Amino acid sequence: MRVLLVHPSPLMYNEIYLRLEPLGMERVAAALREAKNEVRMVDLQVFTQRDLFAQLEEFNPRALGFSLNYLANVPEVLDLAKEIRRRRPDCFIFAGGHSGSFIAAELLAHGEGAIDCVARGEGEAIAPQLLEAIGERDLAKLPGIVTAGGAGPAPLLIKDIDRFAPARDLAARRRKYFIGVFDPCASIEFTRGCPWDCSFCSAWTFYGRSYRQASPEAVARDLASIAEPNVFIVDDVAFIHPEHGMAIAREIERRAIRKHYYLETRADVLCRNREVFEYWHRLGLDLMFMGLEAIDEEGLKLHRKRSSTSINSKAIEVAAEIGVTLAINLIVEPDWDERRFEMVREWATDVYGIVHLTIATPYPGTETWLTESRRLTSLDYRLFDLQHAVLPTRLPLRKFYQELVKTQAVLNRRHLGWRGLRQVSSEAARLLLRGQTNFIRMLWKFNSVYGHERQYRDHLRPAKYLMDPPRLHTSSRPSGDQLYIHRPRPASAGAETTRGSAAVTRA
Repeated sequence: MRVLLVHPSPLMYNEIYLRLEPLGMERVAAALREAKNEVRMVDLQVFTQRDLFAQLEEFNPRALGFSLNYLANVPEVLDLAKEIRRRRPDCFIFAGGHSGSFIAAELLAHGEGAIDCVARGEGEAIAPQLLEAIGERDLAKLPGIVTAGGAGPAPLLIKDIDRFAPARDLAARRRKYFIGVFDPCASIEFTRGCPWDCSFCSAWTFYGRSYRQASPEAVARDLASIAEPNVFIVDDVAFIHPEHGMAIAREIERRAIRKHYYLETRADVLCRNREVFEYWHRLGLDLMFMGLEAIDEEGLKLHRKRSSTSINSKAIEVAAEIGVTLAINLIVEPDWDERRFEMVREWATDVYGIVHLTIATPYPGTETWLTESRRLTSLDYRLFDLQHAVLPTRLPLRKFYQELVKTQAVLNRRHLGWRGLRQVSSEAARLLLRGQTNFIRMLWKFNSVYGHERQYRDHLRPAKYLMDPPRLHTSSRPSGDQLYIHRPRPASAGAETTRGSAAVTRA
């Protein structure tokens, strides 16, 4: 069967800092290929809708699937599905992905018949079965499948995340994928899942707090196939288990693979497993993202980070001592006033690393969605991108955005603009000589993308599609039945952290 997979356009944050390879979609494509389907991909991060419709005409797919990771892309996907349905009435249209899994029923309602079904959970497990069942009367009998007629059994996890190596050849214009100075940049997966339960995050609820590891051999094989010199390790928390990180490193060293790496981890994991990060720095680990989220104990407790300011401070010291550049994320709370923004500017201006700000946002699938959604000021999907305030702000909204943009601009001046270019001039020149311009464009793009008036006006746009708030509001901690996509295993099975355990992916 001919299948076309589609990734939606970049969001506000992606317009400047990064554009990531659609790794999850490539893995689903590999699973579909194994099942003898003919697969193509269109990534609207690097292609246009005109390109998509040209592929629709030329390829004439029997089925088309949308990868829906981010809520802010929902209106685009719905409009595209309706237009594709108009052009190709017989094409089977489905959606999946992280965010799509949490809002399956409302996607179908908004689609008004344009979307045949939504696949919840891991796409590799169910996509081949779904296509094989096209034309059958009750698709909702399949695990994880939701149709207008009902929902099937709970979604299934794939038994082995080594099985489907990403179909990277399907991602055209690969030189468009980058993260900052990592230009171009591929993506790779070492583990899936997260055993923590931060209140603002939906990674653990998606996979039921489970955790699974790829084998070092499979990781090395995949890494050896990557042509790009830079690689982003997409794991939610890298090197939770030091022996796994060490085993991968030794396999990479044995094969003499040389890349530059960017990864995400936690402060406590970095402090506890310093020797792993030192080893990886020798192999090419240059950049590390760490979500501190807050600079005080009260904020850490609010987000249930299960960390402390002393651990965070120690982790920053460790990163500096190792020599890895640190990217730090802080969550902006809607009750911040001018003084709080000023305190953050003072703290972040002197700290080691690059500081980014994201706005506290309740998402479907997070605990805060069930505890904070009664206070939502907007149900417009487009505003759920971590760059807009959807909870009541202490400051007037326009003033809140003024302080936010002012703070991020102050922090960016350390790294962007002429000063930033002088600091990375040799790297910028090297990239230009290789024809890579993503990073250079980023250096001056902030002011053209971010602006308090633009962010404020976004709230005034008419909304074609509105989210469904949860029916049950609660001030206590929600139950697992309200949260999980993949249900947690019993304690004896869930304690495993081997390849057969569990998963998280931004598929």
